[in-house]
Amino acid sequence: MLRPIRRALLSVSDKTGLVDFARELVTKYGVELIATGGTKKALADAGLPVKDVSELTGFPEILDGRVKTLHPAIYAGLLAKRDKPEHLSTLGEHNLPEIDLVVCNLYPFEQTVAKPGVTEAEAIENIDIGGPCMVRAAAKNFDAVAVIVDPISYPSILAELARTGGQLTRESRRELASGAFSLIARYDHAIANYFLTGGPVGDVDFDKPGVLPLLLFPNQKLRYGENPHQRAAFFSDGSADHPSVATAEQLHGKELSYNNILDLDSALNLAREFAGPAAVVVKHNNPCGAACAATLADAFRLAWDGDPQSAFGGILAFNRPVDPDTASALMDPKAKRFIECVIAPDYDPHALDALKKWKENVRLLKTGPLTSGPQGLDYRRVDGGLLVQTRDTGADDPDKWKVATKKKPTEAEFMALHFAWLVCKHVKSNAIVLASGGGQPPESSWVVGVGAGQMSRVDSVQIAVRKAGDRVKGSVLASDAFFPFRDNVDAAASGVTAIVQPGGSQRDADSIAACDEHGLAMVFTGVRHFRH
Repeated sequence: MLRPIRRALLSVSDKTGLVDFARELVTKYGVELIATGGTKKALADAGLPVKDVSELTGFPEILDGRVKTLHPAIYAGLLAKRDKPEHLSTLGEHNLPEIDLVVCNLYPFEQTVAKPGVTEAEAIENIDIGGPCMVRAAAKNFDAVAVIVDPISYPSILAELARTGGQLTRESRRELASGAFSLIARYDHAIANYFLTGGPVGDVDFDKPGVLPLLLFPNQKLRYGENPHQRAAFFSDGSADHPSVATAEQLHGKELSYNNILDLDSALNLAREFAGPAAVVVKHNNPCGAACAATLADAFRLAWDGDPQSAFGGILAFNRPVDPDTASALMDPKAKRFIECVIAPDYDPHALDALKKWKENVRLLKTGPLTSGPQGLDYRRVDGGLLVQTRDTGADDPDKWKVATKKKPTEAEFMALHFAWLVCKHVKSNAIVLASGGGQPPESSWVVGVGAGQMSRVDSVQIAVRKAGDRVKGSVLASDAFFPFRDNVDAAASGVTAIVQPGGSQRDADSIAACDEHGLAMVFTGVRHFRH
């Protein structure tokens, strides 16, 4: 059912696009504007006719603006059922006008509590009271009232008003109400989380964990889950300004699958570990290739050559925009590469055009600049509950690594060890990574073999050595956890020259002795990187 917009109540903290939107309402459809404090001033300064909300309520704003819209004149005009004569009669009896549209966004509570050093007093003053009440009332009565909570909705609403001569459909009002209730849910979630943890959304006080409120937003429907008989969907946490798979823009290719999203997340998180140009190849949630080099194209070639057999059908991630040289290397017809997805901060227009023509179905995703690492907490679902932990970031300091053997690693070996260590934390445990490089240029290092997810660590070592083949000679080895027995060293000694591992085993002395026997360097990090 179409409903005309005759009277609008506006109260916003984010005034983006407000004046232009309100001007259209007034000049094209003769809408009467009612507004609060700063919103009224912005509209009046723009020369628009606007009434102060106190003219409607007959009551001034009081208590430093804490009370301004909490009045029966507002809520009667919002909640009255237009198809119920007694409701309309009551409005007439008390000379209360109907309100057909609410435009309201809330005090910036989330942004406030996310600022370093914010005080509790500042947080409390950014808890909106009147705004959520108005939004809820308008959304509840969507059969007659429209509610806009985000400036992004202005263009589509104006377009519909233009098509219908100043009216909105029930479907549009219902959709707007859904967005309004979602906003209120998120807002209340943020406030509850702050009082539970003293921080922004996603914080947990691990010393005295309380209730953990979670709020997720639908991102996209998926065809199925890990397997075709499983149903699935992708939800986001609403962090729109954070570069991630959830916020990435898909530029080309068929829709993403559940497994694509898991692999893209793993690949992207590893790619942004590195400062220099880097490329990562992931297959089944484990990196099978990774490299840093002077150019992105060189990094890609080195990463792909880490394990070309496993890379077939894999996921690519880059930490730099894809340039034409990298696109050409990727599309090399002699290589006959099959790639499911590519994710990168951006694409050179010529590179993007070439990749689109290369494969119809390859999924190309753009994240924007990788300005930050993974955000928020890490969640793992178990039957009947949820495991919550902080992200595995920020624990490593190579300057604090200790050489445990007689032989010290060379500068090139140390660079390669650091690279292998960063890759290793993204491999499923038991994790072993063999890498080469660390020479000229200093950033140039690459994976030559990976052993992932084995129940025995020595099995992972043997797999990594077998994957490396002749390339094991002169490589270095990273292990995500300590060596419980010297057999790990013995299995790697056929070509590895240096090892990095956390240390801390009761048999560390055995591993150190084995390294000294084989003439290897071993470095202890004091940090473990299990990834179960």
